[in-house]
Amino acid sequence: MPHVPQIRIPATYLRGGTSKGVFFRLQDLPTAAQTPGAARDKLLLRVIGSPDPYGKQIDGMGAATSSTSKSVIISKSTRPDHDVDYLFGQVSIDSAFVDWSGNCGNLSAAVGPFAVANGLVDPARVPHNGVAIVRIWQANIGKTIIGHVPITDGHVQETGDFELDGVTFPAAEVQLEFMDPAAEEEGAGGAMFPTGQLVDDLVVPGVGTLRATMINAGIPTIFINADSVGLTGTELQDALNGDAAKLAMFETIRTHGAIRMGLIRDPSEAAKRQHTPKVAFVAPPADYTASSGKQVAAKDVDLLVRAMSMGKLHHAMMGTAAVAIGTAAAIPGTLVNLAAGGGAREAVRFGHPSGTLRVGAEARQEGSDWVVKRAIMSRSARVLMEGFVRVPGDCF
Repeated sequence: MPHVPQIRIPATYLRGGTSKGVFFRLQDLPTAAQTPGAARDKLLLRVIGSPDPYGKQIDGMGAATSSTSKSVIISKSTRPDHDVDYLFGQVSIDSAFVDWSGNCGNLSAAVGPFAVANGLVDPARVPHNGVAIVRIWQANIGKTIIGHVPITDGHVQETGDFELDGVTFPAAEVQLEFMDPAAEEEGAGGAMFPTGQLVDDLVVPGVGTLRATMINAGIPTIFINADSVGLTGTELQDALNGDAAKLAMFETIRTHGAIRMGLIRDPSEAAKRQHTPKVAFVAPPADYTASSGKQVAAKDVDLLVRAMSMGKLHHAMMGTAAVAIGTAAAIPGTLVNLAAGGGAREAVRFGHPSGTLRVGAEARQEGSDWVVKRAIMSRSARVLMEGFVRVPGDCF
C-alpha cells in the first residue's frame, strides 16, 4: 500500500519563562489549520506527540509535562495599537484534546522576541539598540500584554545575566505588563471575583468545606490554604505527583471551584477544560529547600505558593498564575494577601518549588469592586531550535 510522506512546516522551538513550546506563524500553517477547528487541533496534537498512552510524548516535540506540552500561533494583528495576535494551545498529554481556554504567562515572554525575529513587528518600532515595545493581543482571553524585548545591534538579545528560578541558565530579561488582567471568562461576567466575595466557603464533596479565594486575573485561579488540606506550602513535586489520592482531591476541588466560578455547569465538563481554572495553595513564609537544592529562607519571601497544572504540581509557577498571585496579594482580605501578612501592598515575592519570584500589581477599589490596571513581572526567553517540524501528511 502507498505510504503518505511527511510534510514540513516552518516552526521554532522556544523556551519562555519556565515553559517550552512550538511556535508557528499563522501564515506558515497548512491551509486547513489556519482556521480554528478539528484540523488545527489534530495537527498540533501530532506535532507535540499526543495522545500518548505511555505518557512520554516520544513521537513528538512535547516533553511529557504540562510546562512542555504547548503550542503557540502568532500573526500580525489587525487590531489598533497592537503588533501581533498570540494564540496559545495547551496540548493534553494522554488524550486527544487541545485546551484553548487560557493563556500561558511563561510563553508570553517568548512572543515578543519571536514576533520581532520573524518580521511581524514594524521595523520602525524596533530600535537598533535598546528595548522594543511589543504590543501583544492575547487572543485566548482577549487581553493586552506589553512585552519589553531587549535589542542589541538590531537583533533580539537572548543572552544575559538575568536569573529565573526554575531555569538552569541566565538569559536576557524580558519584562511583561499584563494590562487589565481580570479575565473575561464566559459565565463569569468578566468579574475579577465571580462569586462577588474575596473569600468563600467552597463545599467540595468528599473533601469538606474549604475557605477559598476564586479570582479571574491572568488565569482563573482557586486559592486555598495549604493547612486546610493537610499540606505546609513547602512541598516539592515528588511529595504530591506520586500521590494519586492527593491529585484526585485537587481535581475535585478544581471541578467544584470551576462550577462555583461559573466556568462550567456540570462536573463532567471539567475533563474538557483541563487548562483552567488552576488550583493553588498558600501558606505563610517558612524555610525550605527548593528542587535545585537552593535554600529559601522565610525572611526572603512574603508567602509560599504551590500550584497545580494539568493535574500535577507545577515545578515552578505558571506565569498567568503568578499574575493571579500578584493581583490577589494586592487586595486586602484575600487568602493570598492574608498569607503574606495582610494590608496594602503593590508587590510580593513568593516561594515556589524551584525558588522565588517577584510579581507586582496595581490595585484600587472603585465602589464595591476592585480594579487592577496591570500586573508586572520579568521572565526570559530563548530560541532552542528553528527550522521545520515534520508530521505525516494525513495526520490532520
